[in-house]
Amino acid sequence: MLENVNIIAILVATVVSMAIGAGWYSSLANAWMNANGFSEDERAKLNEGGSPVVYLIAALSHLVMAYILSGILYHAQAFSIFGGMLSAVLIWAGFVVTTMTVNHRFQMKRWSLTAIDSSHYLIVLLAQGAILGWFGI
Repeated sequence: MLENVNIIAILVATVVSMAIGAGWYSSLANAWMNANGFSEDERAKLNEGGSPVVYLIAALSHLVMAYILSGILYHAQAFSIFGGMLSAVLIWAGFVVTTMTVNHRFQMKRWSLTAIDSSHYLIVLLAQGAILGWFGI
């Protein structure tokens, strides 16, 4: 599959995904912390910035997501902006929001957390789908 992907498109999609996450969670930081039910001590620790390892894990995860989405677009022959975005929505609806919903219910998290987190990944996948579909192979 590696020979059938556009590595530049995958890297652009990864960088854009990280930028989306930075903007999303910066603007929704308080709502996200409330939805998680964090204590004041946990909030203070988060506000210190945390470990760079978390950001490395996020970047690698977004890279894998973009790579796999590119493979799906290749196999579906869906290399267009519309095809990429449609595939992204279907993947999100079938796998991302469903998984988060189940996990958050068993973890006894608030619905607002599911809305914040799953909406973030909808936007990420839409952006990745548009970029990968536009760039093509």
